[in-house]
Formats: sequence, structure tokens, C-alpha cells
Amino acid sequence: MSNPISADAVVIGSGPGGYAAGIRLGQLGVDTVVVERGAPGGVCLNVGCIPSKALIHAAKSYEKIGKSADIGILVDSPPKVDMPRMQAWKEGVVDKLTSGVKMLLKSAGTRLLRGTGRLAAGGARRHRVVVEGDGETHTIDTDHVIIATGSRPIEIPGFAVDGERVIDSTGALALDHVPERLVVIGGGYIGLELGTVYAKLGAQVTVVEALNSILATMDPDCVKLVARKLKKMDVKVLTSTRAQSWSEADGCAVLTVETAAGASEVIEADKILLSIGRRPNSEDLGLAEVGVNTDRRGFVPVDDKLRTNVAGIYAIGDVAGGMLLAHKATKEAEVVAEVIAGKDVVQDARTMPAVVFTDPEIASTGMTEAEARAAGHEQLKVGKFPFAALGRALSVNDTDGFAKVIADADSGEVLGVHVVGNGASDLISEAALAIEMHAELADLMLTVHPHPTLPEALREAAAAALGEAIHVVNR
Repeated sequence: MSNPISADAVVIGSGPGGYAAGIRLGQLGVDTVVVERGAPGGVCLNVGCIPSKALIHAAKSYEKIGKSADIGILVDSPPKVDMPRMQAWKEGVVDKLTSGVKMLLKSAGTRLLRGTGRLAAGGARRHRVVVEGDGETHTIDTDHVIIATGSRPIEIPGFAVDGERVIDSTGALALDHVPERLVVIGGGYIGLELGTVYAKLGAQVTVVEALNSILATMDPDCVKLVARKLKKMDVKVLTSTRAQSWSEADGCAVLTVETAAGASEVIEADKILLSIGRRPNSEDLGLAEVGVNTDRRGFVPVDDKLRTNVAGIYAIGDVAGGMLLAHKATKEAEVVAEVIAGKDVVQDARTMPAVVFTDPEIASTGMTEAEARAAGHEQLKVGKFPFAALGRALSVNDTDGFAKVIADADSGEVLGVHVVGNGASDLISEAALAIEMHAELADLMLTVHPHPTLPEALREAAAAALGEAIHVVNR
């Protein structure tokens, strides 16, 4: 074991939370070491957000080329999919971003140490982190430790991920061919995003969801539109259905499921994608040994300054629970860095937007109608504006979707915004800003939006809620 390294702060994990914390701490003059056992950037940059969106873009481009005759562009032969080349392009995108993370950490004066970090007793300062990697063991004595170790896919009994028949999201992002038949267990955002990719590339896709709806946490009206598009793509969606077991037979996987009626059904597949949620990476960190509490699911409880129950130890991102989103982790990283630097700040974001990159996309921020009423807003004003009446959507030949704005009827304050359609992911930030600033319907309606653009849908939806829409009949 080498002589102890000394640092003011140690960050264990370099995902969107960990690397952002490392960069911000460096900017604030805090001597920091970021410990990472894999590639910088964590799940999001390497095997999550970024590579999945790259494949989603590729699949959508392939679909659009196949339908280009609709807008007068004729191709001499049907497009073909070259999966190895597509994977190489995707990896190029990932490499650029992970290289950027290393450069940003270095420019902030933050050290990156490769290896697996674990809290330990002792040390010349308040805490000690032991790092093992590349055949070496290092110790770091520090006053502050940030746990930013993220999460991993959940497995269910009988469906161990083997990388061959049963794959998780990481495996689905690395396939070198399009499976003829793909069964997706789990109708959440990850399963549906990846299922949509392979359906567009030519796979016969079946989604098995135990709940009575796919995307159960999203706005129901938005989900209906996605479900309709899945049906158009010949994706079979089985809700209120549970995967029971699978076996190998005749060169394929034979999956047995239990339907809502209690009957058994058999589905043949070349690949089974397991996507039923994620669990925190909180084991083997020495948390219990130093007295850090975890809940029954393994998440690390924190306060609004991201502090655990042990002074000088913090947790951010997926491992701290809440919405398991990259941008949540980044926001928490910025807060915790400033807390460590002595600033009086808290994590007090009023809303955390979420995006599902299905086709069409869904983006939401704030409350749904049901959530608003449950929170005591008995009277609501709700305005919807369809993309079919939106000039920009018509001009790009992508008119499935709408924007919905939900507000308190008495005050007019915007409580929630939900968008489904092309570009929803790009529209939701304006809505998040509106909620963060306690904006009212009139604020959205009176803000001039350039024409022809997709964000006009937000203005028109707010106007519709007030009964003053110009481009849709008021109700």
C-alpha cells in the first residue's frame, strides 16, 4: 500500500454527478480526487443516455429514409442497416464525450484516480478512502467524501443476464445485429426506448409489462399517443402481464408469461431484454463500517444539502434515490460542491423535468392533472395544442403530438407541462423555467414565440387554457 494521499474532498464515481462535482469543486479551489473504476462519464455517457440516444437517432433516420417518398424524395433501393458501422459511429460519439470529461477534470485541477473506492476507518483527516486498481492500493485521507456510485439494472429470478439470450440495457446497446424477435420485459422508459430502436430497424418486438400501463408515471394522455404509435410499428404490448420463466428450445428462447386473466402464454424470442428498473450501487463501499445509513432498498438518505447522517459524507445522483436522472445528479453535484466550499446553498429545485425518447418523445415537468388535484388544486385550467395545427410540425412532416399546460384555476400559476411529439425534449426546458419562476398562464401566453417553431405549441396551449387561443378552437 502506497503512502496516503491527502485531499480536501474525494468523489467516488465519475458519472454525471461525480464528474460534475469534481469539476465544480476544482473551480471552487477545493483540492479534489475523483475515483472511478471504469470509464469516466459513468453509465450515462458510456452505456446509457448518450449511446442510447445515438442509436435512437440512427433508427429514426433509417425509418425516415424508408418513408422519404412522402415528401418527394425517392431512393433507388430500400435502405439497409449495417449494425457494426452504426455501433462504431455510436462509440465515436461516446469517446468524444468521455475524453471531454477527462479534459475538464484536468483543467479544473481535479485528479482522476482509476480504481474501486471504499470508505475505511482511520487516517490523518476526518475520513479515509482506500482505492484498489491496476494491481495497486492507494489510500486517500480527506475531510469530505461524496458517494456518486450510481445504479445498475435490476435482475429478476430466473432471468439472469447472460449476455446471449438475456441481455440488459448495456447489452442491447452493443448488439452487432438486429434480432429477428425481441422480447422486452418492462414497459418503462429504457425498455420502450430500446424496443423502439430495434422495432424500427426490423425486429419483431413484444413488450411485457406487469403494471396495467406502460410508462406508468407519465401523463396518461401522452402515453396513449406513444401506445398508438407502438401499435402502428407492430410492437405487441402486453400489460398486466408477468414474465414467469424461459428456456432454450429449437435455437431460440421460449418465454412463459402470465396474463392479466391468469392464463399462461408462450412467446418465442431471439433476445430477451430485461429492463424493470435500477438499484443503487451502495454495496461494498464500507458505508455500514463508518456508520452511513441506507434504506431498505439500498439508497442513501440525504438532506437538502446532500449530507448523509455522518458528518463529511455526502451522496448524490442515483445512489441517493429520488428520480434516477442524469440531470438530477448534475444539479446535486453543483449543490454539494458549493456546500463543501462553505457556501450556504441547498437543493431546492421546484421541478425536475423528465424525458422519454420514444417515438413520439414525451417530456414532462411539474404535476399531472391527478397529482395537482391530490396536492389541493381542486380547480384547474388545462390547455392543449395539437402539433397537427402547428406550422413547423407540418413543414417537417411530423405531426403526432401535442403540448398540455396545467395551471391552478384561481391563481393561474403553471403547475405542470407535458409534451408528446417531435422535439418534446427540446421544448420542456422553457416549461421547467416557467414552473421554477412561479410563472402564470398569462406569462407564457404573452411571451412572443418566433414563428414557425415548435415552442409555439407551449404558448398556444397556455392561451387555450385561458380560452384565448388563436390557432385552435377554444373550449
